[in-house]
Amino acid sequence: MDKQANSSIWKKLLALVLAFGPGIFAIGYTIGTGSVTSMIVAGSTYGMQLLWVLLLSCIFSGLLMFAYGNYALVTGETALYAFKKHLKWGKLIAILIIVGISFGQWNSLMGILGISANIIYEIFLIYFPALVGYQYEVVLTIAIVIIVVFYRFLLIGKYAFFEKILVVFVSIMGLSFVISLFMVYPLPIEVAKGLVPSIPKVEGGQMMVAAFVGTTMAAATFLSRPLFVKGKGWTIKNLAQQKKDSIIAACLVFLISASVMAVACGALFHQGQPVTKVLDMVNTLEPVAGKFALTLFFFGTLSAGLSSIFPCLLIAPILVADYQSGELDTTSKQFKVITAVACLFALIVPVFGANPIEMQIVSQVFNVFVLPLVILGIILLINSKKLMREYKASIWLNIGLFAAFFFSCVISYNGVVALTDFF
Repeated sequence: MDKQANSSIWKKLLALVLAFGPGIFAIGYTIGTGSVTSMIVAGSTYGMQLLWVLLLSCIFSGLLMFAYGNYALVTGETALYAFKKHLKWGKLIAILIIVGISFGQWNSLMGILGISANIIYEIFLIYFPALVGYQYEVVLTIAIVIIVVFYRFLLIGKYAFFEKILVVFVSIMGLSFVISLFMVYPLPIEVAKGLVPSIPKVEGGQMMVAAFVGTTMAAATFLSRPLFVKGKGWTIKNLAQQKKDSIIAACLVFLISASVMAVACGALFHQGQPVTKVLDMVNTLEPVAGKFALTLFFFGTLSAGLSSIFPCLLIAPILVADYQSGELDTTSKQFKVITAVACLFALIVPVFGANPIEMQIVSQVFNVFVLPLVILGIILLINSKKLMREYKASIWLNIGLFAAFFFSCVISYNGVVALTDFF
């Protein structure tokens, strides 16, 4: 009887996790090694000072996921196809968005692959110390193996298959970071102070704020939402479910990201040990957190990286298909060629042996530049009586979206200033 009860509990838990909707892709896009890297660097360098940026970004992300999802369910149209069809200058806006987001996501992909390969190398090093003089060769080999395996997975090309793989990675990642938090945590007063808006008045502070928004309010998350909602088979009858899915995704992004920042703050900030390289995370976390917490944290970071490779490889063909017809054909030659080019692009950081953490943060900043266009486009679409009929945006949704638009403009300006200083 006990065995049956246990089996039933596990089945229910598995069904609950697998029942998660297109929001799982939102988490995959949002929390990758880019996000984890930004959170670790921020937590170890500034403590919890940037928690307010994370909270605002997650609230606005939830609103934008909801708005894009609703538009798709009511009209049956995807985002860029609708921009091209209904907006003045829509064709130009859509092309700018495709170029901007693909560039940002492919840059991200380089860093993600570099960090993931480095983490696996560090794990190998624990068991095979003789590899110590062969870091470049081993990291490059691991990176090639990872990207080839993921490309093979992409060729299977079914929405349900992508969703199941992402569910596994995201679940491992979330659990790893939240459990780590119980072992290493910041003081409650630091968390409270982090909710008061302020920008670190140090070199790189503005870049960090822009990177935070670039990784948490990722334009790719919202634009791909209509295609994933359609891929799930949802219709106008699923409006309530779509709303719930958006809220859960935004809450989970906040919980997981804040956990990462808090672990880095609790373990590294007070030791005065900011993180700049993947190796720093090993050397500084282990004495404070112990081997178990370190292993958990690394497992989480690796899962974050692997859960982001899929969405990053998918983004360019998704946007191109969205622009052309609003339908994604994962068996087409176009899909295979674009994803193959993305795979080769991803190998740039491992091939040249660049610092993947620096690359990640700079690439996250690039993501903020198309954000105002993406928000303005959906504001215009969901306020069209002709398109949305009785489902036109409410006053509260409009207030939230205009606040998100203003926030994104400020952050984009901030990003321009930060990149000018960087280069």
